[in-house]
Amino acid sequence: MPLVLIVLLFAVMYFMMIRPQQKRRREAQAMQSTLGPGDEIVTIGGLHATVVSVDDDVVTVEIAPGVNARFARPAIARVVTSVGVPEEPEPEPEVPVADEPVSPVVETRKKD
Repeated sequence: MPLVLIVLLFAVMYFMMIRPQQKRRREAQAMQSTLGPGDEIVTIGGLHATVVSVDDDVVTVEIAPGVNARFARPAIARVVTSVGVPEEPEPEPEVPVADEPVSPVVETRKKD
């Protein structure tokens, strides 16, 4: 009986901890492998930059106009905007314009 509980505990740990971590790692590797020039990224340190070039393990990014830095590919945390995927502007909701209500109160003043 105790052996069954231990096996059950390991099975629960696998499905609750190990498997989701492997999925996140695969997603991060897929994101890092699709990096290309023009992509706007955020590094694990929180630095926002634009990708200039991509080599095997090194990504050159432009931090400010004319300022380039080199980062290891795993240091890229996420891609903010990708050049390969065009952004679609969100449609603005139409707001109906209502006529101004007529006030039943009429103001009159006496002239002296």
